[in-house]
Amino acid sequence: MVSNTTTNNRRGLRSFWTVGAIVAVATIVLIFIWLKVVRGAEDPTSTYSTFVAKRGPLTISVLESGTISPQEKITLRNEVEGRTTIVSLVPDGSIVKKGDLLVELDSSTLKDAIIDQDIQVQRADAAYIGAKESLAVTENQAKSDIDVAKLTLKFARQDLQQYVDGLYPKDVNEQTARIRLAEEDLKRAEDVNDWSKRLYEEKYLSETEYLSDKLAVQRRKLERDVANSDLDILTNFTYHRQIEQLTSDVNQAEMALERTERKASADVVQAKADLRAKELEYNRQQEKLKKTEDQLAKTTIYAPQDGMVVYATSGGGRRPWDRRDPMEIGGEVYERQDLINLPTADLMKAQVDIHETSLEKVRLGLPAVITIDALAGKKFLGRVQRIAPLPDATSMWANPDLKVYPTDIYLEDSDSALRSGMSCKAEIIIAQYEDAVYIPIQAVLRIAGQPTVYVIDENGSYTGREVEIGLDDNKMIRIVSGLEEGEVILMTPPLRAGTIESSSRISGVELPDGSSTFQQRVDQRLEEANGNGNTTKPSQQSEGSDKPEIPSSDQINQIRQRFENMSDEERKKEMEKMRQRFENMSQEERDAMRQRFQGAGGGARQGRGQGQGGGQRQQGGGQRQGGGQRSGGAERNR
Repeated sequence: MVSNTTTNNRRGLRSFWTVGAIVAVATIVLIFIWLKVVRGAEDPTSTYSTFVAKRGPLTISVLESGTISPQEKITLRNEVEGRTTIVSLVPDGSIVKKGDLLVELDSSTLKDAIIDQDIQVQRADAAYIGAKESLAVTENQAKSDIDVAKLTLKFARQDLQQYVDGLYPKDVNEQTARIRLAEEDLKRAEDVNDWSKRLYEEKYLSETEYLSDKLAVQRRKLERDVANSDLDILTNFTYHRQIEQLTSDVNQAEMALERTERKASADVVQAKADLRAKELEYNRQQEKLKKTEDQLAKTTIYAPQDGMVVYATSGGGRRPWDRRDPMEIGGEVYERQDLINLPTADLMKAQVDIHETSLEKVRLGLPAVITIDALAGKKFLGRVQRIAPLPDATSMWANPDLKVYPTDIYLEDSDSALRSGMSCKAEIIIAQYEDAVYIPIQAVLRIAGQPTVYVIDENGSYTGREVEIGLDDNKMIRIVSGLEEGEVILMTPPLRAGTIESSSRISGVELPDGSSTFQQRVDQRLEEANGNGNTTKPSQQSEGSDKPEIPSSDQINQIRQRFENMSDEERKKEMEKMRQRFENMSQEERDAMRQRFQGAGGGARQGRGQGQGGGQRQQGGGQRQGGGQRSGGAERNR
């Protein structure tokens, strides 16, 4: 029984604490909503910091870090393909003369490759010579075969012409002559036979002689018929057959000639292609041999001129993610890797990276004051000589959201103490104003695109006033017109009145102290870059910071009571809205909200008393507060 009672008490306490925590969180969120909505229209002069507009010198500049390097230098790279090992290396910082050996790379593999490649060249040369001779033989054989085919065709045509114009007429004439002779012989035989018949009838010839003459007539008739038959065969059969045969011989000879010419042409083309292939292979092997010999020659790097040796891996400008090993004997280097830098001039330059938001202000010809970390107290005057047209690819690879543009600032003075790779800071002077009105940048609010400040009158109320703004240095902004020196303005104007548009990120630093001559040179460079000395580009304004106001105890109790009177469903919906808004607050705003909630009872009254009794101190504190906030924001942006 006791156990059940204890368990119920514990559950009740747990439920009580849970409800209490929910109510506390809901109250904090509701206070935040009340700060944003309910008190947005009240007088903020008692809780918001103020600033008195000042007049005086103002310098707009961009401050970037970088490294020192020679303005002109010769970079010696590794031109050996693949990876090679360093065999010998001149010490870093050595003074060398033209022709001195700087780096020697391992060449054993290349020497073996040259021997193997020379063998390949000899084989390719032998194959090339063989192909050349084979082409000559093929061309000779092709010519011979074509000549024979042409001769055969010629003879076939001559045989056809000979038969048509010679043999056939001759045979016809012979057969015609035979027929005539046979007819003459037949006629004589018939005359003799008639004579013999008379003599036989008169008993002057014997019957045998008569029969013999009669038989001779029959023989002559047969000879005549045979001659006619031969002529008929010759003209009707033999002639046509012979013509077709000879014509076919001519056609066959023509086709044989065409086949021979085509085959000869193909053989010659094949032989020429083989020769060309062998020649290309021979040339390729020669080029490979020449390339290997050239690679062998590149394993030794000599100084092209006198100078001081600076290792590329020991100089400045390396990225944090650049994990290249230092130059040393036995170390590996890859193709096209920078090995050594040889300065060609005494003048140096500062290499810095300009953020993309500062490109609108920075331009060629602007003066810059260079300070060297290793040379305390020394300042050098320089000029912006080059701004890269594209952002640095290595920085974009490391952080795609970071876009910086490599910029070269040429130093106008030389110093023997300057060394390549030294860290430096370059202050690029954008504009200088000897007499300017300026206020904190967070005090400017853009309403409908027009810069506006909230000026406090003698009665403690504030009114918005449109102003014309100039450049800013991320802490102070120049007021061209619309505000006079000594006027009090709100450091944090009500954000619900408009939106703030941030300007390009620049960092203002004071001009370096020095002789009047140095200052005159700065003014001269700035005047040359701007054209008329004070020509500057308009800039947009950066955002200010919104500070929550402190509610009174009565208002806190009203908010709590209103929350407790809600139904469960309304309370859940309100809690969800308040949770989302609370999550969107920064950690500083959450901490400040908790502190103000815990001490809201007397803290608000104490804050009002301090605001009324120490207005001048509040103005000074507001100035320090505004500058500190903007400076910190500038560092984060940088």
